[in-house]
Amino acid sequence: MSRIDSIKQKQIKLNTRYKELVEQAYNFRQTDSALSDLSEFRAIKLLNKLNRLKYLSREMKSQIAS
Repeated sequence: MSRIDSIKQKQIKLNTRYKELVEQAYNFRQTDSALSDLSEFRAIKLLNKLNRLKYLSREMKSQIAS
């Protein structure tokens, strides 16, 4: 069960960072478009990691249930 808990903690941490980057990208949109694009790119990369962790978590839960 600790593996699922560690995945969940990682998801929470990445989700918090994702929200920060999206907000940062929004705030930079009017003043510095290059920084806005960079923050948005980093947020998209984090979202990809979050989706992979979500899939992994779902797989782990289904293995435990079986």
